[in-house]
Amino acid sequence: KRQIRDIQNLNRHILGEALSSLSLKELKNLESRLEKGLSRVRSRKHETLFADIEFMQKREIELQNHNNFLRAKIAEHEKAQQRQQDMIPGNVCESTIPPQSYDRNFFPVNLIDSNNQYSNQDQTALQLVLSSGVGSLTSSYVS
Repeated sequence: KRQIRDIQNLNRHILGEALSSLSLKELKNLESRLEKGLSRVRSRKHETLFADIEFMQKREIELQNHNNFLRAKIAEHEKAQQRQQDMIPGNVCESTIPPQSYDRNFFPVNLIDSNNQYSNQDQTALQLVLSSGVGSLTSSYVS
């Protein structure tokens, strides 16, 4: 019973309760134990954050590589279509989509039909947000 009572009192002290019965020496001891525990918690938090950042950076590289692969495939497909159209005698190619260079961060707006059937609520945008040295993916809705 005494051990249980001592553990309960220790828990109360750690939570900052029932401190009036402690002497100055006991308060200093409690403060140093709390600071050591807090430093271990912060250290573990930083390790986790750095691991998450490293994972996100690797994931970004994987996505960029996949994006480049898909762009190459699209270009290859467009070239094949152009060659096929060039082989048809007397065929004049009328493309509704003008050729253009693409920035990897933006989807060309003129490729979207202005009379689309989707409302603005159906369109979402993803962005990489860096705050206090931590990378995280968030979704924000375009309205």
